Amino acid sequence: MEITNFSIIFNSEEEKKAATILSEETEKRFSFRPVLNMPADFTVTFRTSEFANRDCYSIDINENGIIISAVGIRGFMYGMGLLLRKTEFRMGRIFLTEDISGEYSPYMLIRGHQLGWRTTANSYEAWTIDEYIQYIKELMFFGCNIFEHTVFDDIPENRNMLMKYSQKDFTREICQKAEELDIDVSFWYPNDEKELSNSIKDRVDFFSNLTNAQVYFPPGGDPGEFEADEFINRTKEISKAIKKIHPELKVYPSAQSPHGFGTWGDVFINEMKKLPDEIDGVITGPNCAMPLHELRKRLPMKYPIRLYPDITHNVRCEYPVHFDRDDWHYSLTSTLSREAINPRPTEYRTIHRMTRQYIIGSVSYSEGISDDINKMVWSDMDFFPDAELSDTLADYARLFFPGADTKKAVSGILGLEKNWEGDPAENPHIENTLSFFESMAEENPELLENARFLMCLFRAKCDMLVKSRRVTELELIKKAKKAMRNMKLSDAENILSMPFDDNYNKLRDEIFTIGRTLFEKVGLQLDVENYCANGWERGATLDTIDNPVTDRLYLLNRLEYAKGLGTEEKHRFITSLLDRNKTNSDEYYYSFAENGFTELGIPQEPFFYMDFQGDRPNVNNGSIPMSMLKVFDHYSFRMKTGGLTGKNYDLILNIKPRYRDEVTDFTIKINGNILYQGKQYGGERDEQMEKELSAPGFEMQVYHIPDEFIENGCIELEITEPKVGIMLSEIFIKQNNTK
Repeated sequence: MEITNFSIIFNSEEEKKAATILSEETEKRFSFRPVLNMPADFTVTFRTSEFANRDCYSIDINENGIIISAVGIRGFMYGMGLLLRKTEFRMGRIFLTEDISGEYSPYMLIRGHQLGWRTTANSYEAWTIDEYIQYIKELMFFGCNIFEHTVFDDIPENRNMLMKYSQKDFTREICQKAEELDIDVSFWYPNDEKELSNSIKDRVDFFSNLTNAQVYFPPGGDPGEFEADEFINRTKEISKAIKKIHPELKVYPSAQSPHGFGTWGDVFINEMKKLPDEIDGVITGPNCAMPLHELRKRLPMKYPIRLYPDITHNVRCEYPVHFDRDDWHYSLTSTLSREAINPRPTEYRTIHRMTRQYIIGSVSYSEGISDDINKMVWSDMDFFPDAELSDTLADYARLFFPGADTKKAVSGILGLEKNWEGDPAENPHIENTLSFFESMAEENPELLENARFLMCLFRAKCDMLVKSRRVTELELIKKAKKAMRNMKLSDAENILSMPFDDNYNKLRDEIFTIGRTLFEKVGLQLDVENYCANGWERGATLDTIDNPVTDRLYLLNRLEYAKGLGTEEKHRFITSLLDRNKTNSDEYYYSFAENGFTELGIPQEPFFYMDFQGDRPNVNNGSIPMSMLKVFDHYSFRMKTGGLTGKNYDLILNIKPRYRDEVTDFTIKINGNILYQGKQYGGERDEQMEKELSAPGFEMQVYHIPDEFIENGCIELEITEPKVGIMLSEIFIKQNNTK
């Protein structure tokens, strides 16, 4: 349907509010502002009607116009959101892309995101209140009915120079404006170590200043250190106090254990089985006390579960990139780090489908706007669980990239996710993805002033930079290693020190220019020094983009070390360096960074943690080989392999030690036989290997394997430590020819 200039019709104040918002949003996108309550050939009418609840709405279309019906402003926002999402701007005219008439009600009861006004968000804190509320409106266009404010102690160390308001003033104003939009507000309010009476007083003082508050969320952990029984007792007492101020307020503590799986979760469930009336539901998210299925099975049905899904982090988190196999390539992890701009629509669709049968909805764990696309996709699934992903992304493009080629935008966004599959040096999507966004910018130059588009373009260029550098460096390494084999170490050093070409430097300059523009437009803080980012892993991509993507710097580091060795020792060392990860056909080598989990032959238990090393500032100087960048951190590890047909094997574990004195039950078994059991780590340290081929902070622990432990060349290795776990980066099984 083609729509020319139109009028917006209303009667009540709520309808007028909706009409004004639609008029403003239309002008932003299509450069004309519809008139209000004036005769026209085509009209959009807001009509107050009866529905089951405030989240429902209907749209009727006839030849004279569109009627959006709802109980009030919330439903009107959803209706106009759908209208705007399905409207396309072509050749100076706007078109409705499909028939959107019908009645609509959401799948999930709770649909929202955390919008933490704090320094870790690296964006919101730079905004005005009007900009913050505009973002909430845009979330409502995708069906949100709640957002979460984070409460912090308003002291200098918790603020930065970008923040324009006090915590008290900001909270009061956004709550007032949220009430005008009829969107609920949840408060993430972490526990503290104060006496209970003082904690109650703090919260009573806080909530007394608010005219509306719908949910109070005290986390069980992250942060929080209370045992579960004390945590529940404090929650109940605080609930009694603040419900005197806001009787309709819901209290949802989280089953987030301060210390991982274990007795905390059992105690939490036992306390909830007492059916405390002061608690209205339970939240589960990162650092969960137990898997979602188990929580729902054990928690009394009196208490609904609200999910707290982490849609913002990429590594060291609840859902790392490729969460089911954790194989995000170390070159991308090192350079883009934990909170890079991260459209992951297909992966979060999978997670949504895995979790939605257990919950009444979710409010995501989010830090800033780097996950903007993920927010909109997740919200759309909350409202329309069977929506086609391509349709949601097309809606995103039409709403936020008006006039652009929708198909290219969808392909580009999906391409950003595909860019992270496998080794970037072997990934053909990276060039294609960048070409989509560059083509869109060429066709619609105004997109270069569009922050959401620039975020996508920024990521596409970053991926291209990583690929370009990795391809170049791998070729240099191949040439340098040949020179090293011939002991032409100066030649190798010169090869590895070659500068990058002009095209690479031009691309890098473009990335930094876009980074500056994004800070100026939306306060996106992509580095610490210039733009006030909270820290290097908080989305500060400009601080990490130059981190190592190959062993080039590591080899230069080792060549420098070789200069201090004698001729014979130098030859031995260089040979060992070049053959570091090589084994004979009857030996075995495994690296968590270089090899996928499938190669282990046994699935690991769920909820293990990968402690990635490569994006840390202290490892970007060539001090660590790429094969050590991923550290498996869990209470147990299992693998199996074969082909060990020789004799006198040693098991060598490259371990990152911790809590050594606390451990008494570190156990290694091979085919069920105890190889070692006792304090950490019980092996014979290979200090020469540590010095020459490992990295600071790691230990090479060697254990001799009795020949009779190996069954027809096969082993099943099991390592357990039930208290603090093991941090493991590499495994070698080598023949010891000296025995």
